[in-house]
Formats: sequence, C-alpha cells, structure tokens
Amino acid sequence: VQLQASGGGLVQAGGSLRLSCAASADAFSTYTMGWFRQSPGKEREFVAASKRFNSNPYVADSVKGRFTMSRDNAKNTVYLQMNSLRPEDTAVYYCAADKSIISSSLGDYRQYDYWGQGTLVTVSS
Repeated sequence: VQLQASGGGLVQAGGSLRLSCAASADAFSTYTMGWFRQSPGKEREFVAASKRFNSNPYVADSVKGRFTMSRDNAKNTVYLQMNSLRPEDTAVYYCAADKSIISSSLGDYRQYDYWGQGTLVTVSS
C-alpha cells in the first residue's frame, strides 16, 4: 500500500486547510485510515481515524470541533478538513493505513502498517 499526502502549506491562525491522502490499495474500504501529526521534539500524535467500511471517524479531543475527517472509497482517498487553525497545530501531518487494527488502538501510531511521506502544515500567529 502506498499513501500520498498533500495539501499542506502556510496559513494564518484562524485559517483553513484541507489535506488529502490518496492510497494505492485494492479494497481500500477494508483499510482503517488515520491521520497523525508530529512536531519537532514531540512524539507522533493521533489526530483522527476512519475505520474500514466508512464508519464514523474518531477525532482527537485536541482538534474536535475544528478538524473533520472524511473518506471517499470510490477515489481511494481520505481528507482532513482543518478549520480555525492555531499555531500549535503546526506539524508534519501523516496519513496511515492498516487492515487489522482494533478500535482501542486507533490512536496508537505504532499499530499502523503503512505510512505516507507527510505534509507540512505551518500556522502563523
């Protein structure tokens, strides 16, 4: 499985960005997809996940109400809509995929088998 994340960039605080992650995978709908982010010197942090078969996404408390995850199984793509961005949202954002992850492990980056290259989001104050 290959994942290609895009859509990062520089935005002012309060602005919006939409990240995309395109997957080259057969039976894309059978993969759980996740978004994580990592800032320098910090551990990779869970942002959101969409379990396979397009169930309702899980979103981290730190971004709930501001970020929304969606997936389009026909296009093998997941999205992360980020609104009301804050400087603390600055990070490299990664998409990840796994076929067998369990619900209790959705937020554990070590449980995902496949990773994209990351896309940098910079929020200026």
